Amino acid sequence: MKNFACSNCGNTVYFENVKCMQCGSTLGFDSEDLAVVAITDAGSSEATPEVPIFRKVSARPDEGLLRYCANAEFGVCNWLTPAGESNVFCKACDLNRLIPNLSESGSLLAWRALEHAKKRLVYSLMRFGLPFDGTASTKGPLTFDFVRNALTGHLDGVVTIDVSEADAVERERQRQQFDEPYRSLLGHLRHESGHYYWMVLVEEGGRLDEFRKIFGDEREDYDAALSRHHGTGPAPDWQEKHVSAYASAHPWEDWAETWAHYLHMVDALDTAAAEGMEGHGLRLDLRDDIYSGVTFEALMARWIPLTIALNSFSRSMGHDDFYPFVIPKPAYAKLAFVHRVIHAHTEQAATTGKTLNLTL
Repeated sequence: MKNFACSNCGNTVYFENVKCMQCGSTLGFDSEDLAVVAITDAGSSEATPEVPIFRKVSARPDEGLLRYCANAEFGVCNWLTPAGESNVFCKACDLNRLIPNLSESGSLLAWRALEHAKKRLVYSLMRFGLPFDGTASTKGPLTFDFVRNALTGHLDGVVTIDVSEADAVERERQRQQFDEPYRSLLGHLRHESGHYYWMVLVEEGGRLDEFRKIFGDEREDYDAALSRHHGTGPAPDWQEKHVSAYASAHPWEDWAETWAHYLHMVDALDTAAAEGMEGHGLRLDLRDDIYSGVTFEALMARWIPLTIALNSFSRSMGHDDFYPFVIPKPAYAKLAFVHRVIHAHTEQAATTGKTLNLTL
């Protein structure tokens, strides 16, 4: 993620901040500009006097007024939305269908963690220019259910995340149970979003033949494949072909795991470039837009040295590796396919003059 600065004083601020610690300005995330901005009180509207409205500091005369997403009152959202719209939710929260039962102990803290992770996912998808609203898919819009005692997964555009995944102790227990080197909320969300974008970019994007040559035939019985994976373990040669053990279960899971790794890679490299970090003497150019202006070969040339450096840092602090994976050569081709389909979609939208609709 790129760095943000308070638009009032220039102090460094972060994606989740609601207040600048230097000048005291109120902050919010503007999803139109993809930036954290300083805002100033502009009173309230006659229709909803209880809801404060704001204008950006140093706003242009033609810029409209803003208000916080309705979920800001719970401390789970700092995104802004136009004050005049009837929809009270921001673009990210509007994707929610079910949220945790806030009357249950621990649910609010869990929801905050889930929303923070989800908003980082949504930010990345916006940077790529990918659609959320289902106009490119007959399966419907990308939707999130955050519920207890549910099976984390995806079905026809609905991503379901069990609230227990927000509990660090329970998440670690499951990581060990499934013998995973890595498990995080953001990782779950990136993985499950991959299933949605498989429908949009591959199935309905006319790329099934190319997909099957690289990942295998997704028409293989999915339930039987997962039962086999959980019953007897991953394919014995998974390390030679896949980014993770779970990726060997079925071509759909191979795609979703590869998609998640690609999003990990791009977001981490974007952060590294913003911070001016180097891996083994390789400087990341601050002028590059990692999300749109870099070839896949350039991404990989930067990613490997960076992970080696960061793994060394983690070990120096007594922690596990930052990136506990080795990417075999066949997985390079899969990552490159993800890169191609994302950028082909963006380029097609640009050349046809279509404006991507990022709202429901």
